[in-house]
Amino acid sequence: MSTHPSKDIIGTKGKELKSKRVVLCITGSVAAVQCPEIARTLMRHGAEVFTVMSPMAQKIIHPYLMEWATGNSVVTELTGKIEHVALAGEHSEKADLVLVAPATANTISKIACGIDDTPVTSVVSTAFGSNIPILIAPAMHESMYTHPILDENIKKLKALGVEFIGPRVEEGKAKIAETKEIVDAVIRKLTVKQDFSELKLLVTAGPTVEYIDPVRVITNKSSGRMGVAIVEEALSRGAEVTLVYGLGRTVPPRKARTISVETTEQMCDAVVSELKSRRYDVVIAVAAAADWTPEKRYSYKVSTHKVSTLNVRLKPTKKIVDYVKKVSSETFLVMFRAEYKLSRKDLIESAYRRLLESEADLIVVNDVGKKGVGFGTETNEVFIVDKEKKVIHVPLAPKREVARKILDVVSEKIKTRVSRKSTRR
Repeated sequence: MSTHPSKDIIGTKGKELKSKRVVLCITGSVAAVQCPEIARTLMRHGAEVFTVMSPMAQKIIHPYLMEWATGNSVVTELTGKIEHVALAGEHSEKADLVLVAPATANTISKIACGIDDTPVTSVVSTAFGSNIPILIAPAMHESMYTHPILDENIKKLKALGVEFIGPRVEEGKAKIAETKEIVDAVIRKLTVKQDFSELKLLVTAGPTVEYIDPVRVITNKSSGRMGVAIVEEALSRGAEVTLVYGLGRTVPPRKARTISVETTEQMCDAVVSELKSRRYDVVIAVAAAADWTPEKRYSYKVSTHKVSTLNVRLKPTKKIVDYVKKVSSETFLVMFRAEYKLSRKDLIESAYRRLLESEADLIVVNDVGKKGVGFGTETNEVFIVDKEKKVIHVPLAPKREVARKILDVVSEKIKTRVSRKSTRR
């Protein structure tokens, strides 16, 4: 058998880390129990993961667990195979990144002082000499994390180019960052270009609701995942992001400035207010705002014991994207549109007409009648249409990957616009 069965998951969620070799160094924190999940999530995004464990880490989780998780042998000691050099030495097969997660106060300080007395510290020391990127995710009690000497050592390592992920300080502990945050940091470090570093983005996401009475609403099946994926991708590429968020079920990134809303009118008001008060380079309207609202909203809960039927007359809600160019004509507008079981030709024609009506720069359209596309799914398939009716098809893929391709198009369009303005001058 040439390939370990555990490696079957490589690339199942994305290809961002394809062909990347990540060394996961584990030290003696109870947070080591999170390492199989970290390793396998990295693998699902395409990485090949190799594990190195300190002696104390092996007392918390067994090396067999990490061998199962990664499909690779685990380094638990340095032998005549000079494992630290094999993984992180200066040669063509060296690792692309070394991740120390979890990192104890003891290991962080050893690394800062150049002490190599465990397989982990020796691999990190070798990585320094080979110019391999190093990420550290601390985990310890808060009282240890706030030790002034540790603080000095962290600053020393940051000055040397080491990046720290987290920790989350809560319940008197400096807890290891969540798996998603760690994996996003690895992806950002290895693959993501910073082409949005000087841009301010305003993103709408999630569904809105329209009240029939105080407890009943009209809404749709949007989970907010696509919009949050756009926000995550934009943040990873250096953008400053404000998210106007409806009642989505997906937790938005903490690094985004989030404005929470419920109704379509509230979302529209928030977008207009933001565009009037701040300069935004790009607006990406992903939200599945409710298209209809009751003409009459009951101020009390309508009881089925008192009425046998309830007639609800609906009227259209505000079209948020129609306000963007009116308020901020220079803002680059990307709008989303969901259709249901249309032919490819009709899908694109419908999207293009809507783009022209809203004076948008791009429209992203999908057919939510197709399996695995749109509301409540982990994946999406979209068509991106521009003002010249040029169409870019993004086949079915994880929503983060779709977000990446959408922002690639936005980036190119913005560069072209800037270039044209410079030429005119």
